[in-house]
Amino acid sequence: MSLEKTEALVLRTIDWSETSRIAILWSKEFGKIRVLAKGGRRLKSSFENALDLLTHCSIVLLRKSSGSLDLLTEAQIIHRFNGLRKDLNALHASYYLAELLAEWTEDYDPHPVIFDEALNCLKVWNDLGENEKLMTKDKIQASLSAVLVRFELILLLELGFRPELKFCTECSGEINELESFFSPAGGGVKCRTCSLEDRTSFKISSESLQSLIVFQTVSSKELPLVSILVRKEHRKILGRYITYLLGRRPKLLTYLEAGCI
Repeated sequence: MSLEKTEALVLRTIDWSETSRIAILWSKEFGKIRVLAKGGRRLKSSFENALDLLTHCSIVLLRKSSGSLDLLTEAQIIHRFNGLRKDLNALHASYYLAELLAEWTEDYDPHPVIFDEALNCLKVWNDLGENEKLMTKDKIQASLSAVLVRFELILLLELGFRPELKFCTECSGEINELESFFSPAGGGVKCRTCSLEDRTSFKISSESLQSLIVFQTVSSKELPLVSILVRKEHRKILGRYITYLLGRRPKLLTYLEAGCI
């Protein structure tokens, strides 16, 4: 057993006993970890509010043997992202991010890039919530969507499921943007001919396809803001693809679709 220190995002907490709770965290060095926070339910806990959902914190944990929960010995708040609760769409996007990390990743499978992208999402969405009165509703939704789409693409890349967006996944032919189809089962785009025998495929617009290609290549500071029609199509493409890979529909997808993000 050894003491380890790292940064983490709180994805979920579960009451364990009258005084303790289990926390599922996404850490920079270790990936997803499950820890036991003894005394974490007490009003005057040493963890204070560091285990609140979506909190960015600095933690110290005692690594246990395989199959046992690690013991959380210290947790201090770095950032609470209070602005997320000022915009319902930002809050839903954050819950969706936490849902994907909690239920679609393996324990102790570190991906520092995912941690950095997730943290960047929360920071951007927090700032949008804090400054919502200075922006139009459509611009806020477009900004939320752009950052979320980039996160989903980075997550898919890191987990080995990056969608093919330039060549047909069936025949390897170059895609005609005017007649392109996306296949969740195929893992990317298909030409019209190959899509005919694929029940999961559906037609997508050239604008949506091109913007997804751009989102794969530019930095988070260079993300373009797209129209509401393209945002809805992005949500359809990535939502169906992630649902296929996950084996079930993420709970928060319905709220994202309703909010056009």
